[in-house]
Amino acid sequence: MNNRRKPVLTLVAILGSAAIGFAPLHAVAASGNCKLVRIAEWPVKIERNRIVVQGAINGQPIGILLDTGAGKSLIQRSAAERLGLSRRDATGQRMFGVGGETQVALAHVDELRIAEAVNKDLNILVAGEWDTRDNVALYLGADFFENFDIEFDLPHNAVRLYQSKDCDGVRLAYWGREGAGELPMESGSRIVLPVKVNGEPIRAMLDSGATTSVLAIQNARLLGVTPETPGAAPGGCRVGVGQKPVDAWIGQFRSFAIDNELIRDPKMYFSDLWKHTTYTATGSLLPRKLDGLPEMLLGADFLRVHRALIAYSQRKVYFTYTGGTVFPTHQGKLCGETAPDERKANERGKD
Repeated sequence: MNNRRKPVLTLVAILGSAAIGFAPLHAVAASGNCKLVRIAEWPVKIERNRIVVQGAINGQPIGILLDTGAGKSLIQRSAAERLGLSRRDATGQRMFGVGGETQVALAHVDELRIAEAVNKDLNILVAGEWDTRDNVALYLGADFFENFDIEFDLPHNAVRLYQSKDCDGVRLAYWGREGAGELPMESGSRIVLPVKVNGEPIRAMLDSGATTSVLAIQNARLLGVTPETPGAAPGGCRVGVGQKPVDAWIGQFRSFAIDNELIRDPKMYFSDLWKHTTYTATGSLLPRKLDGLPEMLLGADFLRVHRALIAYSQRKVYFTYTGGTVFPTHQGKLCGETAPDERKANERGKD
């Protein structure tokens, strides 16, 4: 078969044929005619504060990072080399992250397993300049998740996938409907929500692939918090898709609010998240920033102490606090104080 005719993996293929990939496991009673049918439950491991499930590419075991902040799913470049995957140019494809633009290719995969789901004969994007020595190879992004309602139940080490029917107007947080927070999602595949920091509105993206939550430095400055503010501390060097690292700092804020949940006096990371996310359009000489970038990332640290249901079917997110520190922080060396080898060994800050 001619590889050029195979579609790039949007991962609708993995579960778009849900009857092939999964059998319905459980129907959660909601209200009236509403049916919330669980079609998969994945056991997850938290590895260096990353949410990982097990899978395989061409029979070789891999870790799969659940990354709602990534617009497209991808195999990281070092993993594609390790797995011996054939690759070719991905004409017309461009990808950006915290580290700037990354080169994009296509890898042909004979068989991909994600837990119990199996798909064959796929082309998957390859990107990322970082070089990791662990087993995480595939980053499962928003192109996959937007086809389902997804429950992150990290206190019970589980992620569940649902398909819903006739559930308009029904609160889908079945484990605690009355006390659950409820927020609208912006349009698009990524999960952008309204929150408040120091009482000011902030657009936050729920990003399960980010190890920690972080506020954009421009918004921190507007709130009176800078790297020079008394009490601010270095928060490490962040790397991701692209080659360029960015510094992070830890700052003291008055409050963080997300719907009915209020955190007083939190310490949070802040960073120039989108410093390198510029591009030059065809026919122009001037670099431009990407449009619509969020002002904050809510990462795996947030999800570890909440139970959350991302209801793409309703364009809503439901969540309850389960206990623990929402934004744990640890001081670390800034990029200028960190050797390249140390950066490679660090946890990925964001894609």
